[in-house]
Amino acid sequence: MGCQNQNEAQSPAGAPALEQISDDQGTAAVSSEPAPASAVTHELFSELKKAYPFADRQDFENARRGLIAPLPDQGVVKNKEGRVVWDLQAFRKYIREDEQAPETVNPSLWRQAQLLMIAGLFEVVPGVYQVRGADLSNMTIVEGEKGITIYDPLISEETARYALELYYSHRPKRPVVAVLFSHSHVDHFGGVAGVVDLADVASGKVQVIAPAGFLENAIAENVMAGTAMSRRASYMYGNLLPRNVVGQATAGLGVTTSSGTVSIVQPNDIIHKSGETRIIDGLKYEFISAPGSEAPSEVMWFIPKLQLISTAEDSTHTMHNLYTLRGAKTRDAAKWPRYLNQVLQAWGEKAEVEIAMHHWPTWGNKEVQAHIRAQRDTYKFLHDQTLHLANQGFTMNEIPELISMPPELVREWSSHGYYGSKSHNVRAVYNFYLGYFDGNPAHLNPLPPVEVAERYVAACGGPAAIMKIGREALKKGDYRWGAEILHHLVFAQPENQQAKNLLAQHLEQMGYQAESGPWRNFYLSGALELRQGVQKAGAPNTTPPEVIANMTSDMIFEYMAVQLNAEKSQGRKLTINWIFPDAKEKYALFLENSVLNHWPSFTASDAGLTLTLNRRVLDRVLLKELSFEEALQSGKIKVEGDVGQLVELMSYLDNLEQSLWFNIVTP
Repeated sequence: MGCQNQNEAQSPAGAPALEQISDDQGTAAVSSEPAPASAVTHELFSELKKAYPFADRQDFENARRGLIAPLPDQGVVKNKEGRVVWDLQAFRKYIREDEQAPETVNPSLWRQAQLLMIAGLFEVVPGVYQVRGADLSNMTIVEGEKGITIYDPLISEETARYALELYYSHRPKRPVVAVLFSHSHVDHFGGVAGVVDLADVASGKVQVIAPAGFLENAIAENVMAGTAMSRRASYMYGNLLPRNVVGQATAGLGVTTSSGTVSIVQPNDIIHKSGETRIIDGLKYEFISAPGSEAPSEVMWFIPKLQLISTAEDSTHTMHNLYTLRGAKTRDAAKWPRYLNQVLQAWGEKAEVEIAMHHWPTWGNKEVQAHIRAQRDTYKFLHDQTLHLANQGFTMNEIPELISMPPELVREWSSHGYYGSKSHNVRAVYNFYLGYFDGNPAHLNPLPPVEVAERYVAACGGPAAIMKIGREALKKGDYRWGAEILHHLVFAQPENQQAKNLLAQHLEQMGYQAESGPWRNFYLSGALELRQGVQKAGAPNTTPPEVIANMTSDMIFEYMAVQLNAEKSQGRKLTINWIFPDAKEKYALFLENSVLNHWPSFTASDAGLTLTLNRRVLDRVLLKELSFEEALQSGKIKVEGDVGQLVELMSYLDNLEQSLWFNIVTP
């Protein structure tokens, strides 16, 4: 059956009427369980094994170099309640260095996973140690004159404390005198309270150094769209997937994310620009500021005495993300290689070792320079060639098919897309310069997904015809097309389990084929939810109370505006003054036109309510240490006017975290 005229197919309401079907078309039922790798997937892997330099084992030698001790307790970390927050052992049961890639894992990603299993306490050079494999990121420990300096204390307090205890079990137990944050992503600061007393930071006893904009960016990136980002992160890191060869095969950048307690602290020393130096516990540091590269706030450094470069996360052993699939602002692919050029110019001839905040170090001046050049050229190639083709009229969804990485970079394992990918990074560059719209007016105002799905299914002859197309695509190994057409049937008939199962089989094979850990996790998470429905567990929390409590007052009011339910507040006008004596701040909050605005350093004379409270009291309320009612009753909040206006305003604010488990692969 061919596509039919939409005017003939539409119901009176304008949407096509679709018959509900069961899959009884005389063919075997599609699988509701994970399937083995197909012949097409096997063939792809055979070609990869011929094309890629698998005989090169230098990364394995570097990953093992300097091992002092493996992770204790088999790499399992629990919180104080006994809940497991990190479990490397679960991955070690099926990812082994001495085994060939299983049929369900891309052999290149399998190689990366094997490297990530090489975990423990390592000596980089005398006086510099790394704990690797205790979280998504590394924790680096540098011995100085009076104590130790810690770089990037992981995601969770529990894993950071575990890593420090491992170090102390093999090195002198000297105090932590400084913490250096390389950038503003949670896997590089969240465990800080596990290695220092935050009161010692506030008093200045412990030096905390970070790049300019660290605190603001660390909070802002994860709050305004925090719920959506958390949900998508559950796909990106495969939190719901089984830990076996048809499930997680790591995230490429690291194994996965820990799920312990996240903390944050305000730095007491800021690196504002390139060329700044510091003496940290007796060692001289030279800094290059790299804002807007891998993170909005990022810095790299060089220690002349140790001949050591830290490239933060701008040069690692993977093609990184120019756009992260969990969702964040697109990164500037033009700045990224520019900063790496500055590193080569300033320190390239001097360095004998390069460390990053993920993966293993690189030793030797020639090798360090070659690695940084390859990383630089990976991002610059993607940037330049995307714009080269965009300026010839090719669009965001055409360009990824037209760009092939140069053979020289294909031979560099660190240029492979274990975390990022050529495909979505090219789209990121296009979007950064030109936005999502490709210029075609037919794409300017598309129909909503469910409506377009219903019309596609009707036009192609109905559900049975779509199922037939999907089966044929599966048989041919045409998985991208099969996923495209079956997606429409699933959105048109979300209760059609046979359609969901067949779509899952297509996603599954693409997951097996993926070189990128996040791509694999997305495909397989989608397949899992198509078969089993949404399982409400396993998402990392990107906006824990500790982060929210460190928001500026401006950020708090901005987030309240995001929470506002426009329909509930329609037609209402409220004005509330907020005065924070301890912070010497005052704000007027205005509700009108279903919009919440605030003016800083201002109080409105016609406000219906004025609240006076210390900002610390508001922090305690946000941390749920104190209820608003308790604060009122105890006099910690002084009220002038009608407190009912605050009650009314709060009734208009939705708890967006309750929406966390929204559908992704179904409407």
